[in-house]
Amino acid sequence: MRPILALDQGTSSSRAILFDEAGAVLSVAQTPFAQRYPADGWVEHDALEIWETTLRMAREALAKAGVRAQDLLALGITNQRETTVLWDRHTGVPVAPAIVWQDRRTAGRCEALKAAGLEPLFTAETGLCLDPYFSGTKLAWLLAQDPALGRRAEAGELAFGTIDSWLIYKLTEGQVHATDATNASRTLLWNIHEGAWSEALCEQLAIPQALLPEVRDSAGFFGEATAACLGAPVPIFGVAGDQQAALFGQACLEAGDAKSTFGTGCFAMSHCGAEARASQHRLLTTVAVQLQGVRHYALEGSIFIAGAAVQWLRDQLGVIASAGETADILARTGGNSGGVYLVPAFAGLGAPHWDPQARGLVTGMTLATGRDQLVTATVASVAYQMRDLLDAMSEDGARPARLRIDGGMVVNDAFCQLLADVLELPVERPQLAELTAAGAAGLAALGAGVYAGPEQVRAQWRLDRAFEPQRSRDAIGAELAGWRRAVALAKGG
Repeated sequence: MRPILALDQGTSSSRAILFDEAGAVLSVAQTPFAQRYPADGWVEHDALEIWETTLRMAREALAKAGVRAQDLLALGITNQRETTVLWDRHTGVPVAPAIVWQDRRTAGRCEALKAAGLEPLFTAETGLCLDPYFSGTKLAWLLAQDPALGRRAEAGELAFGTIDSWLIYKLTEGQVHATDATNASRTLLWNIHEGAWSEALCEQLAIPQALLPEVRDSAGFFGEATAACLGAPVPIFGVAGDQQAALFGQACLEAGDAKSTFGTGCFAMSHCGAEARASQHRLLTTVAVQLQGVRHYALEGSIFIAGAAVQWLRDQLGVIASAGETADILARTGGNSGGVYLVPAFAGLGAPHWDPQARGLVTGMTLATGRDQLVTATVASVAYQMRDLLDAMSEDGARPARLRIDGGMVVNDAFCQLLADVLELPVERPQLAELTAAGAAGLAALGAGVYAGPEQVRAQWRLDRAFEPQRSRDAIGAELAGWRRAVALAKGG
């Protein structure tokens, strides 16, 4: 099998990873891009900068490995989900900044829809709750705040997409306006049971269906990246949102398999098989993957702030010089924060709380509190939030026997052990760090027909290290009680 190029377009950086036929990494190219915060709770990206950095990294990854575009088997795409791009269908130029998944500007609109009794309708069709996190209200806001955009949307002059659609459109030089089922399932506009854009939901949000991309399988043909982009035409055969790609890359292919990705945010998914299981505890029902027209589902819990809290310690407070320092600090404290709790509700709280008005706080400080306790509390907050998600999954009947983990935070052994202790569950870290990109590459191989089925992804998965719970249940129970008191305060309780 020839190499596969995976484009991994994330919240803070654009990356390209080249994989060989055995799933090994041949080269990686990565660059950050600008984060924009024009108002309280607003987060924006420049869609053209995303495109330019992604293309540059694709070319750089090929050059590093000495691979020509004509030598590639296929290209796969995985992306930050829910981020909303609106562009001119004819020129390919964005008509507004990209509104990022973290953005909270539509909190008021979501509350108004809830007050009108419409959340059950949205949840029944999409598996999602009414929250600014998702694309639908972001797109509605863009159209409502500029009447000219609304008129152009009605006339079919504009195109909407999440980042995958935007990249496909640019790579194919405007020939393909499409998305896959995993990304469509995050828009608040797509019926996950019928596999179609919802007329009722589009009407509620005043969104013309002419804006929306065609929805395709996650493994299938999405057109060709042109020779002008990469030097030779390259077929795009795999597309999935980043968390679904990570689920696939972690070989979580059957009901009961679960993974969590610890990056800027934290995203836990438990595979539910062919059943779209409704959560009773405000988890999301989402599409895990769609293959040959058949949808497989997952329960998901999304935490808005995980690694971003460590970045905040470094960039805003200056109490650490690098994220790597947290490993030494956790080793010193043994994960004990001295009764200090930090609730990183800097952009509200995600699942299972879904409280966009919650704000971050620190509790339990005394004159003995120092840098080590604050750093430990910050890192521990990620584990505590994950425990909240795991408990919700358990109550929904989807508790996993073990959790597979990936993302930037899991290179820290001390964090992984803390996670196993707080979750009271075995935690497995794979040898390959690039699981999200590997999932996109695996889908591309499947779409290109060189994988007979998804099980070939399982055959390539390798364990690096398993972390078993070590601390007593009583100690963890006491810590969780303190955490839940802190969360109640962050929510205004």
